[in-house]
Amino acid sequence: MHRVYKYILPEVNIELRKLRRIAEQIPDPELRTQALQSMDSKKFHCQGGAIYAAMNLDQRYVLIPLIVALQTISDYLDNLCDRSTSLDPDDFRLLHQSMLDAINPTAPMQDYYALRTERNDGGYLHHLVNLCQHCVSMLPSYSIVEPYVAELVGLYSDLQVYKHIRQDLREERLLTWWDKHAKRYSNLYWNEFAAATGSTLGMFMLFTAASEENLSPEDAEAIKNIYFPHVCSLHIMLDYLIDQEEDLAGGDLNFCHYYDNQHQLVERIVTIVNRAREDVKRLPASGFHRLIIEGLLALYLSDPKVRTQSDVKAASRKLMKKSPLTRLFFWINSVWIRRLQV
Repeated sequence: MHRVYKYILPEVNIELRKLRRIAEQIPDPELRTQALQSMDSKKFHCQGGAIYAAMNLDQRYVLIPLIVALQTISDYLDNLCDRSTSLDPDDFRLLHQSMLDAINPTAPMQDYYALRTERNDGGYLHHLVNLCQHCVSMLPSYSIVEPYVAELVGLYSDLQVYKHIRQDLREERLLTWWDKHAKRYSNLYWNEFAAATGSTLGMFMLFTAASEENLSPEDAEAIKNIYFPHVCSLHIMLDYLIDQEEDLAGGDLNFCHYYDNQHQLVERIVTIVNRAREDVKRLPASGFHRLIIEGLLALYLSDPKVRTQSDVKAASRKLMKKSPLTRLFFWINSVWIRRLQV
C-alpha cells in the first residue's frame, strides 16, 4: 500500500492528465465526448491495473504509461461501442484492431475509424497505440509474453464485437464463439468464459512479468494460464454482479442473468473465487496475487449499488464469509466510500 499511494496512484494521475490534454483537442465532438467520459467514469480501471507496477518499481516508468494507455484504449472503445451510432460488427472489429496493434511493436497504424461516421480524432487513438508500442518495446522479456498477450487481446476484441452487435444476434454469436473454446475450458459455463475474456488483468500481469530479465517461455505460459480464466472471470463477474439491476432496467447484456436462480449464481462465483485462490498459489509472490483477488472482492462488494439489491447483498455476505482479509478490505473500502460521499 505504501508503494501504491506513494508511487503508483500519483503517476497514474500524471499519465491521465497528459492523455486528457490530447483528448480535449479531438475535433469530432462525439469522439471527444466519449474519450473524456471514459476517463471521467473509468479512471479507477487505470488505477487498479497500474497496481501491478508495484511488483517492479524500477520499471514503473514503462509499466504505468503502458497499462494506462492500453486501459484507456479499452475504455474509450467500450464507450464508442456501448453508445455507438453503429451496430456494424466490422466497425467494432476494426476499432479493436487498434488494441492488437498496440501490443505489437512493429504493427503499422491503420484508419481504425474507416467504417464509421465519426472519424476525426486528431490523432488521439494513434497516439495511444504508438505509446503502447513504444512501452512494450522497452520491456526486456516482451518477446516471450507477446503471444500470450496477443491471445488475450484477441479474445477481448472478440467479446467486444459480439456483445455490442444487434441485440437479437448477441447470444447466438456468443454461443457460436463459445463452441470454439468449450473443450479447452470445460469447467466453465459459457457466460463465465465470456466474462473472463473481458478482463485486462491477465495482460497487465504479463506486462509485469516481461519487465524482468530472462523470463522463460514456460513461466510466461504458466502466468497466462493461472490468470486466465479464473482470476479474469472473477474480475468481470463481480462487475456484472453489482450491475444486475441497472442492466436489467436498461436492457443491457449481463452475464449474471444466465443462471437458473441467484443461488446458482452465488455458488458459481464462490467456485470461481476458490479456483482463483488456488491458481495463484502457484505463482512467485503468491501473496501479492491473493491480495489482488481479495481486493477485487472487497472493491466490488463494498460498492453502494450492493446495498440496493437484497440478492447481491446476500451474495456478498457469503463471498466474504471465509476470508478475514476480504472482510478487512471491505471495511476499509466502505469507510473510504462514506468519507468520499461526505
